Formats: sequence, structure tokens, C-alpha cells
Amino acid sequence: MKSEKYINLGKGTAIISFLIGALIFGIYFLNSNSDLLFIGYGFIVLAGITNLIILIALLAKSKSDLTNRKRLLKTSGLMLINLPIMFLFIWFSLILIGNMRITFTNSTQNKLTEIKIVGCESEYIAELEPNESKTVWVGITGDCSITLEYLENGELKKETVAGYVTNGMGQKMKHKIDGKDKDIL
Repeated sequence: MKSEKYINLGKGTAIISFLIGALIFGIYFLNSNSDLLFIGYGFIVLAGITNLIILIALLAKSKSDLTNRKRLLKTSGLMLINLPIMFLFIWFSLILIGNMRITFTNSTQNKLTEIKIVGCESEYIAELEPNESKTVWVGITGDCSITLEYLENGELKKETVAGYVTNGMGQKMKHKIDGKDKDIL
């Protein structure tokens, strides 16, 4: 195989690996579908093995083709750039599965104040106007539930957001604050 084919194969593999990995991560970020984690892990293994084989072939070819050595080594470097990107995607995925990303929407006709998100990690929203939304990241510290305590017209109200969450269960969800328990998890 000529060096040009090795170079094109290496560049193509690096770019396709990055694009597919970014697509899987992007879709997971947007919808928190845990099936995508397994797809992502499988892709990492498959792409890792494929990239490693091509990288070894590029390095071997660079030893025998002195004329194109610099271009072959640059292509190898391009392929290696995917490693820190992959670790960044994995690191951010671990952050995502360790947090509940909850968008709270005030579904009442009144302004809500002193909104406390209790359980797991405590969070706070000063106020929400009717139909106003705010997204809060709640860290999952172990087995716990998530409840709300808030004031509506000076009256303390409570409602359940999630009856049970645990490590690795992080996801993106929406919760309408209306004084009714939803306990969707």
C-alpha cells in the first residue's frame, strides 16, 4: 500500500472516530438515554482497536518510507489527538451520570419563593414567576430522594420530585411545580 493511502486512511479514521464519538456524546447530553452509554462504551472499544491498528501501520510505514515520514508522523499525531478528546467525553459523561439535571417550571398562578431542593445534594432557587423555568443540577451523593419545599403566598408546600435516585442514575428531567407529588423515579 502506498503512503498516500495510509495517510488518507489515518486522517479519515481520526475524523470519523471523532465525529461519531461527538455525535454519541451530544445525543446523550441532550436526552440522557442510558442506552447511549453502552453504545458509547462499545464504540470506544471498537474505535480504539481500529485506531490502534491503523496507528501502528502508519508508524511502521514511516520507518520504511523516509520520503513521506513527516506526513505519516503528522497523521499519526492527528490520530493521537482523539485520545484526550475521548477522555474528556468520558469525564464529562461521568459528571452527567452523577447529577440530576432538573428543569423546574412554576405551573401555579402564583410567584413561588424560597424554593429548596432537598435530598441528595441541596440546591436553592430564590423565586420563580408563573410559567418561569430554571434548570438545576443536583448532585447524587448516594441513595436518596429529591423533594421540594417552597413558599406559595406565604404558605409552605412540599412535593416529591424523585422518590429514589442513586449513584450513576443521573439524567435530564422536567418537573412542573404544582403542589402535587409526581415521584416519577
